[in-house]
Amino acid sequence: MITLVTIVHVVVCVFLILVILLQAGKGGGMGGAFGGAGAQTVFGGRGATTFLGKLTAGAAAIFMLTSLTLAYQASRSTSEVARESAAPALPPPGSAPAPAAPAAPPATPAPQGSAPSHAPVTPAPGK
Repeated sequence: MITLVTIVHVVVCVFLILVILLQAGKGGGMGGAFGGAGAQTVFGGRGATTFLGKLTAGAAAIFMLTSLTLAYQASRSTSEVARESAAPALPPPGSAPAPAAPAAPPATPAPQGSAPSHAPVTPAPGK
């Protein structure tokens, strides 16, 4: 399902780019907003919608729907992965539990008055 939506999304994206590039410019541009010769086109009617305009609107609607679908699917799959990694791994039913590691033998205390083995032995003064 995700693969099909991704393919449709890419095809519609390329189609949308081509349809937008095929359309003719309106001529006014930003110059009309600053009092240029075509100032009436900024506030005036745009005229009838062309066939390419309708194709652009349809392709844009499909592009938005596929974008939302892909975003929803991506967030859902991420949360499923997070849920699976957070769940503790349980052994299958009927299997024996793993044996515990043997405990280390207790440490024996060093006899009193003897130096620890890692400390350097210094001779007594005067000898």
